[in-house]
Amino acid sequence: MALRALDNTLPAAVSERPKKTAKLSTPAVAASPGEGGKKRNDENAAPKAKSTSPAAVEQAVEYVRSEDLQPVAGPKARAAGLVAEIDSKDWMKVCEALNDARRLAIHHPALLTPILEKVVLAMVKTMKNPRSAVLKTSVMACTDVFNAFGNLISSASSDAFDKLLLQLLLKASQDKRFVAEEAEKAMRAMATSMPPLPLLKKLKSYVHHANLRVRAKASVAMAHCVARMVRQQQLDRNGLLENVIQVESAHGVFVEMQEIETMKEFGLSALLQVSAELLNDRLPEAREAARSIVSSTHAAFCKEAAAKEEENENEEQKEGESAVAAGTEQDKSAVDAAWESLCALSLSPISALAVAKIVSQSQPQPQ
Repeated sequence: MALRALDNTLPAAVSERPKKTAKLSTPAVAASPGEGGKKRNDENAAPKAKSTSPAAVEQAVEYVRSEDLQPVAGPKARAAGLVAEIDSKDWMKVCEALNDARRLAIHHPALLTPILEKVVLAMVKTMKNPRSAVLKTSVMACTDVFNAFGNLISSASSDAFDKLLLQLLLKASQDKRFVAEEAEKAMRAMATSMPPLPLLKKLKSYVHHANLRVRAKASVAMAHCVARMVRQQQLDRNGLLENVIQVESAHGVFVEMQEIETMKEFGLSALLQVSAELLNDRLPEAREAARSIVSSTHAAFCKEAAAKEEENENEEQKEGESAVAAGTEQDKSAVDAAWESLCALSLSPISALAVAKIVSQSQPQPQ
Protein backbone atom coordinates (compact mmCIF):
# COMPACT_ATOMS: atom_id res chain seq x y z
CA MET A 1 0.00 0.00 0.00
CA ALA A 2 1.47 3.27 -1.02
CA LEU A 3 1.79 5.97 1.59
CA ARG A 4 0.67 9.46 0.80
CA ALA A 5 3.12 12.21 1.40
CA LEU A 6 2.46 14.40 4.45
CA ASP A 7 3.09 17.51 2.43
CA ASN A 8 -0.22 16.99 0.74
CA THR A 9 -2.09 17.52 4.04
CA LEU A 10 -0.71 20.99 4.68
CA PRO A 11 -2.22 24.02 3.02
CA ALA A 12 -0.30 25.55 0.27
CA ALA A 13 -0.10 28.93 1.91
CA VAL A 14 -1.02 29.93 5.47
CA SER A 15 -2.48 33.35 5.57
CA GLU A 16 -2.13 35.45 8.68
CA ARG A 17 -5.17 35.73 10.97
CA PRO A 18 -6.74 39.19 10.72
CA LYS A 19 -6.35 41.32 13.82
CA LYS A 20 -9.46 42.55 15.71
CA THR A 21 -9.94 46.24 15.81
CA ALA A 22 -10.83 47.79 19.16
CA LYS A 23 -14.29 49.33 19.42
CA LEU A 24 -14.13 52.92 20.50
CA SER A 25 -17.18 54.25 22.39
CA THR A 26 -18.00 57.76 21.41
CA PRO A 27 -19.72 59.92 24.04
CA ALA A 28 -23.38 60.53 23.37
CA VAL A 29 -24.03 64.06 22.36
CA ALA A 30 -27.28 65.47 23.63
CA ALA A 31 -29.12 67.16 20.89
CA SER A 32 -30.14 70.67 21.55
CA PRO A 33 -33.87 71.40 21.66
CA GLY A 34 -33.50 73.69 18.68
CA GLU A 35 -32.20 70.84 16.44
CA GLY A 36 -35.30 68.79 17.05
CA GLY A 37 -33.33 65.68 18.03
CA LYS A 38 -33.95 63.35 20.95
CA LYS A 39 -31.77 63.30 24.04
CA ARG A 40 -29.59 60.24 24.45
CA ASN A 41 -28.48 58.89 27.80
CA ASP A 42 -24.76 58.69 28.42
CA GLU A 43 -24.09 55.83 30.81
CA ASN A 44 -20.52 57.01 31.40
CA ALA A 45 -21.50 60.51 32.37
CA ALA A 46 -22.25 61.49 35.97
CA PRO A 47 -25.96 62.14 36.67
CA LYS A 48 -26.88 65.78 36.81
CA ALA A 49 -28.64 67.17 39.85
CA LYS A 50 -32.25 67.99 39.18
CA SER A 51 -33.38 71.42 40.11
CA THR A 52 -36.19 71.36 42.68
CA SER A 53 -38.53 74.23 43.13
CA PRO A 54 -39.87 75.12 46.60
CA ALA A 55 -43.38 74.14 45.51
CA ALA A 56 -42.23 70.62 44.70
CA VAL A 57 -40.73 70.05 48.14
CA GLU A 58 -43.15 68.16 50.37
CA GLN A 59 -43.89 70.13 53.45
CA ALA A 60 -44.11 68.48 56.86
CA VAL A 61 -47.47 68.44 58.59
CA GLU A 62 -47.56 69.51 62.20
CA TYR A 63 -49.82 67.43 64.45
CA VAL A 64 -51.24 69.89 66.96
CA ARG A 65 -52.65 68.66 70.24
CA SER A 66 -56.23 69.53 71.08
CA GLU A 67 -55.28 71.74 74.00
CA ASP A 68 -52.93 73.77 71.79
CA LEU A 69 -55.50 74.60 69.10
CA GLN A 70 -56.44 78.27 68.98
CA PRO A 71 -59.83 79.75 67.97
CA VAL A 72 -60.48 80.27 64.28
CA ALA A 73 -60.18 83.77 62.81
CA GLY A 74 -63.46 84.45 61.04
CA PRO A 75 -65.24 81.29 62.23
CA LYS A 76 -68.45 81.83 60.24
CA ALA A 77 -66.64 82.06 56.93
CA ARG A 78 -64.48 79.05 57.75
CA ALA A 79 -67.51 77.00 58.72
CA ALA A 80 -69.30 77.92 55.49
CA GLY A 81 -66.51 76.56 53.27
CA LEU A 82 -65.30 73.77 55.55
CA VAL A 83 -66.86 70.80 53.74
CA ALA A 84 -65.57 71.93 50.32
CA GLU A 85 -62.05 72.37 51.70
CA ILE A 86 -62.06 68.92 53.27
CA ASP A 87 -63.01 67.48 49.87
CA SER A 88 -60.11 69.30 48.19
CA LYS A 89 -57.62 67.34 46.06
CA ASP A 90 -54.70 69.20 47.64
CA TRP A 91 -53.74 67.12 50.65
CA MET A 92 -52.14 70.08 52.43
CA LYS A 93 -55.41 72.01 52.21
CA VAL A 94 -57.25 68.94 53.46
CA CYS A 95 -55.05 68.80 56.56
CA GLU A 96 -55.59 72.51 57.20
CA ALA A 97 -59.35 72.09 56.81
CA LEU A 98 -59.37 69.16 59.24
CA ASN A 99 -57.50 71.25 61.80
CA ASP A 100 -60.05 74.01 61.25
CA ALA A 101 -62.80 71.47 61.95
CA ARG A 102 -61.04 70.62 65.20
CA ARG A 103 -60.84 74.31 66.14
CA LEU A 104 -64.50 74.82 65.36
CA ALA A 105 -65.49 71.76 67.41
CA ILE A 106 -63.52 72.98 70.43
CA HIS A 107 -64.07 76.74 70.35
CA HIS A 108 -67.12 77.26 68.09
CA PRO A 109 -69.33 74.14 68.38
CA ALA A 110 -72.53 76.06 67.62
CA LEU A 111 -71.28 76.85 64.11
CA LEU A 112 -70.42 73.22 63.42
CA THR A 113 -73.69 71.72 64.64
CA PRO A 114 -75.80 72.50 61.51
CA ILE A 115 -73.25 70.90 59.19
CA LEU A 116 -72.19 68.08 61.51
CA GLU A 117 -73.45 65.26 59.28
CA LYS A 118 -71.70 66.64 56.18
CA VAL A 119 -68.49 67.14 58.12
CA VAL A 120 -68.59 63.58 59.46
CA LEU A 121 -69.10 62.16 55.95
CA ALA A 122 -66.23 64.28 54.64
CA MET A 123 -64.02 63.01 57.48
CA VAL A 124 -64.91 59.42 56.60
CA LYS A 125 -63.74 60.10 53.04
CA THR A 126 -60.40 61.49 54.24
CA MET A 127 -59.88 58.44 56.48
CA LYS A 128 -59.65 56.37 53.29
CA ASN A 129 -56.81 58.54 51.98
CA PRO A 130 -53.56 56.58 51.50
CA ARG A 131 -51.43 59.51 52.71
CA SER A 132 -50.54 59.00 56.36
CA ALA A 133 -50.58 62.71 57.24
CA VAL A 134 -54.18 63.11 56.06
CA LEU A 135 -55.18 59.88 57.76
CA LYS A 136 -53.76 60.76 61.16
CA THR A 137 -55.14 64.31 61.08
CA SER A 138 -58.62 63.01 60.25
CA VAL A 139 -58.50 60.55 63.15
CA MET A 140 -57.40 63.34 65.49
CA ALA A 141 -60.37 65.37 64.24
CA CYS A 142 -62.65 62.45 65.17
CA THR A 143 -61.46 62.64 68.78
CA ASP A 144 -62.31 66.34 69.07
CA VAL A 145 -65.68 65.85 67.34
CA PHE A 146 -66.59 63.05 69.77
CA ASN A 147 -65.62 65.17 72.77
CA ALA A 148 -67.71 68.10 71.51
CA PHE A 149 -70.72 66.30 69.99
CA GLY A 150 -70.84 62.95 71.74
CA ASN A 151 -74.54 63.26 72.49
CA LEU A 152 -75.45 64.43 68.99
CA ILE A 153 -73.25 62.53 66.58
CA SER A 154 -75.23 59.27 66.70
CA SER A 155 -78.60 61.02 66.41
CA ALA A 156 -77.48 63.44 63.69
CA SER A 157 -77.15 60.67 61.11
CA SER A 158 -77.08 56.95 61.79
CA ASP A 159 -75.58 56.22 58.38
CA ALA A 160 -72.74 58.73 58.85
CA PHE A 161 -71.89 57.36 62.28
CA ASP A 162 -71.94 53.75 61.03
CA LYS A 163 -69.39 54.62 58.35
CA LEU A 164 -67.26 56.54 60.83
CA LEU A 165 -67.30 53.68 63.35
CA LEU A 166 -66.24 51.16 60.72
CA GLN A 167 -63.32 53.32 59.60
CA LEU A 168 -62.17 53.84 63.19
CA LEU A 169 -62.22 50.10 63.82
CA LEU A 170 -60.26 49.47 60.63
CA LYS A 171 -57.69 52.15 61.40
CA ALA A 172 -57.26 50.91 64.98
CA SER A 173 -56.57 47.44 63.56
CA GLN A 174 -53.88 48.35 61.03
CA ASP A 175 -50.12 47.98 61.36
CA LYS A 176 -49.22 51.71 61.35
CA ARG A 177 -48.84 52.25 65.07
CA PHE A 178 -48.99 56.06 65.00
CA VAL A 179 -52.35 55.86 63.22
CA ALA A 180 -53.65 52.93 65.27
CA GLU A 181 -52.86 54.72 68.54
CA GLU A 182 -54.79 57.79 67.45
CA ALA A 183 -57.72 55.60 66.39
CA GLU A 184 -57.75 53.88 69.78
CA LYS A 185 -57.70 57.30 71.45
CA ALA A 186 -60.68 58.38 69.33
CA MET A 187 -62.57 55.21 70.27
CA ARG A 188 -61.95 55.86 73.96
CA ALA A 189 -63.35 59.37 73.50
CA MET A 190 -66.34 57.82 71.72
CA ALA A 191 -67.00 55.38 74.57
CA THR A 192 -66.71 58.20 77.13
CA SER A 193 -68.84 60.85 75.44
CA MET A 194 -71.58 59.00 73.56
CA PRO A 195 -74.79 57.64 75.15
CA PRO A 196 -74.08 54.03 76.19
CA LEU A 197 -77.20 52.29 74.88
CA PRO A 198 -77.02 53.25 71.17
CA LEU A 199 -73.25 52.72 71.16
CA LEU A 200 -73.59 49.23 72.61
CA LYS A 201 -76.13 48.34 69.94
CA LYS A 202 -73.73 49.52 67.23
CA LEU A 203 -70.73 47.69 68.67
CA LYS A 204 -72.61 44.45 69.18
CA SER A 205 -72.65 43.77 65.44
CA TYR A 206 -68.87 44.29 65.15
CA VAL A 207 -67.90 41.77 67.84
CA HIS A 208 -68.89 39.11 65.27
CA HIS A 209 -66.77 40.64 62.48
CA ALA A 210 -64.73 38.30 60.29
CA ASN A 211 -61.56 40.38 60.85
CA LEU A 212 -59.88 39.29 64.10
CA ARG A 213 -58.45 42.72 64.86
CA VAL A 214 -61.70 44.54 64.16
CA ARG A 215 -63.48 42.11 66.45
CA ALA A 216 -60.93 42.72 69.20
CA LYS A 217 -61.11 46.52 68.92
CA ALA A 218 -64.92 46.41 69.01
CA SER A 219 -64.85 44.23 72.12
CA VAL A 220 -62.44 46.65 73.83
CA ALA A 221 -64.72 49.60 73.04
CA MET A 222 -67.67 47.63 74.34
CA ALA A 223 -65.80 46.86 77.57
CA HIS A 224 -65.02 50.57 78.04
CA CYS A 225 -68.68 51.44 77.50
CA VAL A 226 -69.92 48.85 80.02
CA ALA A 227 -67.32 49.89 82.58
CA ARG A 228 -68.44 53.48 82.16
CA MET A 229 -72.03 52.52 82.98
CA VAL A 230 -70.89 50.85 86.19
CA ARG A 231 -68.72 53.77 87.26
CA GLN A 232 -71.45 56.17 88.20
CA GLN A 233 -70.68 59.63 89.42
CA GLN A 234 -71.12 60.70 92.99
CA LEU A 235 -72.12 64.19 94.06
CA ASP A 236 -70.85 64.88 97.54
CA ARG A 237 -71.84 67.71 99.84
CA ASN A 238 -69.27 70.04 98.28
CA GLY A 239 -70.68 69.45 94.80
CA LEU A 240 -67.69 67.40 93.61
CA LEU A 241 -68.21 64.47 91.21
CA GLU A 242 -66.80 61.16 92.42
CA ASN A 243 -68.10 57.66 91.72
CA VAL A 244 -71.89 57.47 92.17
CA ILE A 245 -74.48 60.22 91.72
CA GLN A 246 -76.01 60.83 95.13
CA VAL A 247 -78.73 63.33 95.94
CA GLU A 248 -79.28 64.26 99.55
CA SER A 249 -82.83 64.45 100.82
CA ALA A 250 -84.49 64.84 104.19
CA HIS A 251 -84.62 61.07 104.70
CA GLY A 252 -81.10 60.21 103.60
CA VAL A 253 -79.22 59.67 100.37
CA PHE A 254 -80.91 58.62 97.11
CA VAL A 255 -78.73 56.74 94.66
CA GLU A 256 -79.63 57.07 91.00
CA MET A 257 -79.44 53.84 89.01
CA GLN A 258 -79.96 55.25 85.54
CA GLU A 259 -76.82 53.71 84.09
CA ILE A 260 -77.64 50.26 85.47
CA GLU A 261 -81.15 50.59 84.08
CA THR A 262 -79.58 51.36 80.71
CA MET A 263 -77.52 48.19 80.99
CA LYS A 264 -80.66 46.21 81.82
CA GLU A 265 -82.39 47.77 78.83
CA PHE A 266 -79.64 46.49 76.59
CA GLY A 267 -79.86 43.15 78.36
CA LEU A 268 -77.67 41.55 81.01
CA SER A 269 -78.15 38.24 79.24
CA ALA A 270 -76.96 39.76 75.96
CA LEU A 271 -73.81 41.08 77.66
CA LEU A 272 -73.09 37.68 79.18
CA GLN A 273 -73.60 35.93 75.84
CA VAL A 274 -71.25 38.33 74.04
CA SER A 275 -68.64 37.86 76.77
CA ALA A 276 -68.91 34.07 76.66
CA GLU A 277 -68.34 34.11 72.92
CA LEU A 278 -65.34 36.44 73.18
CA LEU A 279 -63.74 34.28 75.89
CA ASN A 280 -62.95 31.76 73.13
CA ASP A 281 -61.55 34.36 70.71
CA ARG A 282 -58.14 33.83 69.14
CA LEU A 283 -56.76 37.24 70.16
CA PRO A 284 -55.87 37.87 73.83
CA GLU A 285 -57.09 41.46 73.55
CA ALA A 286 -60.65 40.25 72.87
CA ARG A 287 -60.49 37.69 75.69
CA GLU A 288 -59.32 40.34 78.16
CA ALA A 289 -62.17 42.62 77.07
CA ALA A 290 -64.62 39.75 77.63
CA ARG A 291 -63.36 39.28 81.19
CA SER A 292 -63.77 43.02 81.78
CA ILE A 293 -67.36 42.90 80.54
CA VAL A 294 -68.16 39.97 82.84
CA SER A 295 -66.68 41.75 85.86
CA SER A 296 -68.52 45.00 85.08
CA THR A 297 -71.82 43.20 84.52
CA HIS A 298 -71.48 41.35 87.83
CA ALA A 299 -70.59 44.59 89.63
CA ALA A 300 -73.67 46.30 88.18
CA PHE A 301 -75.86 43.36 89.20
CA CYS A 302 -74.56 43.49 92.78
CA LYS A 303 -74.89 47.29 92.95
CA GLU A 304 -78.52 47.10 91.92
CA ALA A 305 -79.22 44.50 94.60
CA ALA A 306 -77.37 46.58 97.22
CA ALA A 307 -79.32 49.70 96.26
CA LYS A 308 -82.64 47.89 96.63
CA GLU A 309 -81.59 46.51 99.99
CA GLU A 310 -80.48 49.95 101.17
CA GLU A 311 -83.83 51.37 100.16
CA ASN A 312 -85.61 48.65 102.14
CA GLU A 313 -83.44 49.27 105.18
CA ASN A 314 -84.27 52.97 105.16
CA GLU A 315 -87.96 52.15 105.36
CA GLU A 316 -87.58 49.72 108.24
CA GLN A 317 -86.17 50.31 111.70
CA LYS A 318 -82.98 48.59 112.70
CA GLU A 319 -83.56 45.99 115.39
CA GLY A 320 -79.97 45.21 116.36
CA GLU A 321 -76.47 44.55 115.10
CA SER A 322 -76.89 40.77 115.18
CA ALA A 323 -80.04 40.93 113.08
CA VAL A 324 -78.36 43.28 110.62
CA ALA A 325 -75.33 41.00 110.29
CA ALA A 326 -77.52 37.95 109.74
CA GLY A 327 -79.56 39.86 107.19
CA THR A 328 -76.40 40.89 105.34
CA GLU A 329 -75.24 37.30 105.00
CA GLN A 330 -78.66 36.24 103.76
CA ASP A 331 -78.74 39.08 101.23
CA LYS A 332 -75.31 38.14 99.90
CA SER A 333 -76.33 34.53 99.41
CA ALA A 334 -79.53 35.66 97.71
CA VAL A 335 -77.58 37.88 95.32
CA ASP A 336 -75.19 35.04 94.49
CA ALA A 337 -78.08 32.69 93.86
CA ALA A 338 -79.78 35.24 91.58
CA TRP A 339 -76.54 35.74 89.63
CA GLU A 340 -76.05 32.01 89.19
CA SER A 341 -79.63 31.70 87.99
CA LEU A 342 -79.07 34.46 85.42
CA CYS A 343 -75.94 32.75 84.12
CA ALA A 344 -77.68 29.37 83.95
CA LEU A 345 -80.57 30.82 81.93
CA SER A 346 -78.35 32.84 79.57
CA LEU A 347 -75.34 30.59 78.96
CA SER A 348 -74.37 27.03 78.29
CA PRO A 349 -73.04 25.05 81.29
CA ILE A 350 -69.42 25.35 80.12
CA SER A 351 -69.73 29.10 79.54
CA ALA A 352 -71.48 29.54 82.90
CA LEU A 353 -68.56 27.83 84.64
CA ALA A 354 -66.07 30.10 82.82
CA VAL A 355 -68.05 33.19 83.89
CA ALA A 356 -68.24 31.96 87.49
CA LYS A 357 -64.46 31.50 87.51
CA ILE A 358 -63.91 35.08 86.30
CA VAL A 359 -66.26 36.44 88.96
CA SER A 360 -64.54 34.49 91.74
CA GLN A 361 -61.13 35.79 90.60
CA SER A 362 -62.33 39.42 90.45
CA GLN A 363 -63.78 39.40 93.96
CA PRO A 364 -61.45 40.37 96.83
CA GLN A 365 -60.21 37.39 98.79
CA PRO A 366 -60.92 37.43 102.56
CA GLN A 367 -57.82 37.83 104.67
